[in-house]
Amino acid sequence: MRFSSHPVTVLAPATVANVVCGFDVLGFALAEPADELQLRLTEQPGVVITHEDDFGLPTEPARNVAGAALLAMLRAVPEEVGVEISIRKTIRPGSGIGSSAASAAGAVVGLNALLGNRFSQPELVHYAMYGEEVASGARHADNIAPAIYGGVTLIRATLPSPDVVPLDAPPLFVTVVHPQIEIKTADARRILRQEVPLRDAIRQWGNVGGLVAGLLQHDYALIGRSLEDVVVEPVRSILIPGFAEVKDGSRVAGALGGGISGSGPALFMLSQDEATARAVENVMHATYQRLSLDYHTYVTTIHPTGCQVSSEAPAGPESR
Repeated sequence: MRFSSHPVTVLAPATVANVVCGFDVLGFALAEPADELQLRLTEQPGVVITHEDDFGLPTEPARNVAGAALLAMLRAVPEEVGVEISIRKTIRPGSGIGSSAASAAGAVVGLNALLGNRFSQPELVHYAMYGEEVASGARHADNIAPAIYGGVTLIRATLPSPDVVPLDAPPLFVTVVHPQIEIKTADARRILRQEVPLRDAIRQWGNVGGLVAGLLQHDYALIGRSLEDVVVEPVRSILIPGFAEVKDGSRVAGALGGGISGSGPALFMLSQDEATARAVENVMHATYQRLSLDYHTYVTTIHPTGCQVSSEAPAGPESR
């Protein structure tokens, strides 16, 4: 197999998971923000991690989401190789917009490039899910899949192997607000109900089907009607200050709908045009200024391609 002798740089996008009604099965990639990872192969087996940020994340590979994903992938590589990875995070850990997924997905995509792109996208999702298990205690793929595939993805199944269905969504603008509090995914999963009344399950299934159909048919009205969660949001929303005010105000401003991004605390709203997305941002500004809570907003779009890799090969005859 052909190896790259040059380092690679990966831009790994933030993601929105669950997409209101699609708990653990729907997600999409954001055009911004993104983490930057640099990787290179070494002759010494194993994983060496360096952080170029101030978040204090662990560097022990088994306790680091990128490290765990790389270790899982290296177990499938017959050659005796190792990898050094440097991570500069822009996506704040615990923000709810796929910080752990960006690290894990960017790591396996980068290593795959160094190894000559020998692994398929479903295989990359499988290895990156080991990182999500470190972060949340569960190997879910609704952040991982869109970070690798780009766009909007449906995760039909994760066992025995990931079955990811890319969805051809219409143009959508995304407004995200990240209140500067942290909600750990593992904690947010722990408070969920383990049993769901049948009437709620039926309503939720209808919303998931409607949302997928709306995306594929480019039917904005159907998308808006389907952005309803009767299972997870009623429980998790109590953890997020200003939730109801942002959601109700965004609808009044013209948003199609939205809700909690992943496990929170970030909230997202989908709009058909940028002017509406900016009006939604104003609602978010007003809400968190009134609450005297620090926050950060993004007005962006859905990223079509996921993780992007560039080689650091020097210019010259050998790199042409």
